[in-house]
Amino acid sequence: MNKTQLADSMAKQAGISKKQVGIVLNSLTEAVCMSLQKSEKINLIGLGIFSVSKRAGRNGRNPQTGAPIRLLERRIAKFKPAWELSDALNDYQRKGFILEHK
Repeated sequence: MNKTQLADSMAKQAGISKKQVGIVLNSLTEAVCMSLQKSEKINLIGLGIFSVSKRAGRNGRNPQTGAPIRLLERRIAKFKPAWELSDALNDYQRKGFILEHK
């Protein structure tokens, strides 16, 4: 599903225009990017947690030439899904499993 398809689905479910949903999606994207740039966590209950992690610098190789190169330290975005999302994907409730969340 791409952004346009997501906007179409959201507009249909919420009963609002695609243009309004597009504005909301763009605002959400900007807010998430701005918060992650500040290394803030974003916790969306029922969906998951966005956070920033550091990847250490390391030695690597150029895949075309095989020459050694130095990969710099960098920050990466991480996403940890909420248990509700994981349960929905794995359909535990319908398979008869007992879920215990602490």
